[in-house]
Amino acid sequence: MSVLQDLRSKGIGPVAAALADEALTRFTAGLSWNDLRGMLRGDPPGRPNPRLQLHSEAFWLHIKPSFYHASVTKLTHTFRMGWLSTFLFLLETITGIFLMVFYAPTPRTAYGDMLRILSNVPLGSLMRDLHRAGAEAMVVVVILHMARTFITGSYKKPRQFTWFTGVILLLATLFLSFSGYLLPWDQLAFWAVTIGTSMAEAVPPAPVGNAINLILRGAPDIGANGLLRFYLLHVLFVPALLLIFFFVHYYKVVHFGISLPAREEEVGQDTGKRVPADKRVYFLPDVMVDELMLIAVTILAMVVYATFLYTAPLEHHANPLVTPFHTTAPWYFLWIQGMLKLGDKTLMGVVLLGVVFGGLAILPYVDFNPSRRASDRKLILTGGVVFALLMAILSYMGTPYYGVAGVPAQEVIQEFIPVEGVGPVRALMYEELPVGQYDTADPASYPKEGEFTKIFNEINTEIKKLPEELPNGHGVIVIEDWQDGLKKLTMRILWDNTTSGQTDTFEKIIYVHRDSSYRE
Repeated sequence: MSVLQDLRSKGIGPVAAALADEALTRFTAGLSWNDLRGMLRGDPPGRPNPRLQLHSEAFWLHIKPSFYHASVTKLTHTFRMGWLSTFLFLLETITGIFLMVFYAPTPRTAYGDMLRILSNVPLGSLMRDLHRAGAEAMVVVVILHMARTFITGSYKKPRQFTWFTGVILLLATLFLSFSGYLLPWDQLAFWAVTIGTSMAEAVPPAPVGNAINLILRGAPDIGANGLLRFYLLHVLFVPALLLIFFFVHYYKVVHFGISLPAREEEVGQDTGKRVPADKRVYFLPDVMVDELMLIAVTILAMVVYATFLYTAPLEHHANPLVTPFHTTAPWYFLWIQGMLKLGDKTLMGVVLLGVVFGGLAILPYVDFNPSRRASDRKLILTGGVVFALLMAILSYMGTPYYGVAGVPAQEVIQEFIPVEGVGPVRALMYEELPVGQYDTADPASYPKEGEFTKIFNEINTEIKKLPEELPNGHGVIVIEDWQDGLKKLTMRILWDNTTSGQTDTFEKIIYVHRDSSYRE
């Protein structure tokens, strides 16, 4: 009745404004429209400051300090990477929910659902590209965030447990990305996850390793049960774990404050929580505006990147009976793959892996140097540089370019017509593949012009680089009109077998349709 009376006496406009103001005040636990307008205009807060009430009574700002030291708000101090990793997790959640609507975690439907998302769902391709690119960006940002914390010595007392929770969040981020790797159910994902989960079998003793492997896969080999398990891990259990430690991490950041630059404190001091009144920068509105601008720039960059520069890979349908050539783990696990090339799975994939992450977790508890200044931490900073270089070397060793090689002829054909992916030959247009037989040993048969000529000459060059592996080696490419609008391409490499005295051959056949769009 009071609302109706107000409508009769005051009119719709004033009553609506009053109700909106009341709703905002309830939502923010004390911030009215006038307070909000004043904050956005840059007006000084009133007394008592209503903007501080939000941090103590509002749900939304419990994880944010009410004010910061001016020194830690500079972009070059933290680069806002903690906040950026939080936003990327939110982006992954939004895009992931979108994809979940059109996806079912079964081997019979998963791959078809991915094709449907890419071709028939409005904005489906963009959402998948954003999701995949965002996952990789989140891994990069979390690693850089921890590197920044290490370089500045911000893991030291009293923030040891904050660092520990950060290591847990790093592990959760890595496994969150890895668990989603299987969901497209293509060849690359299937075999990468098969290799990754096989390390579980190496956990000693054998019954424990077998049990862990069985829990992950749901069977001796990855199938329907394994796909369902990884789906639940990806959308439920790992995000829940990440959220728990996320809030613990933020609570610790609020509790102890962000560490100041080392040069502004005496050795052994920690004044991050004690901020003089003249050095305070309030979250509302200054820091909030900076963070919102960072979000806007990040969204724009991600959309541009996903639209014009990046396409999430999708290979052939998963086939347990066919192992792809040069299967590799996601780039952020290449260092583990590199370690596995150096020894057995138990030592390299379990023991040494545990040492790496265990060492990261206990770092603040074994580093007794009270100083955070670089001049006083030369030894541990040098160790950090050595560790980073070692990780880079191991990552290179994890690529197919190190320690793994097939038959030389197979390697040459793989370069131009890869089992998975496009390659230079498939990237040619249908019209750029002239019908005929072309032999690198017969100059008279060389194609005369066009893009195919360049590829043909490159094949000839690659074969000549291997005179010992491919003695008297030469390549033959046969292009035939197989059907209307369909060409058959046979790539064959021949060489002399110095042992048997005979000629060995390795060949691969592909088909290219007039409507093929490999180039795009």
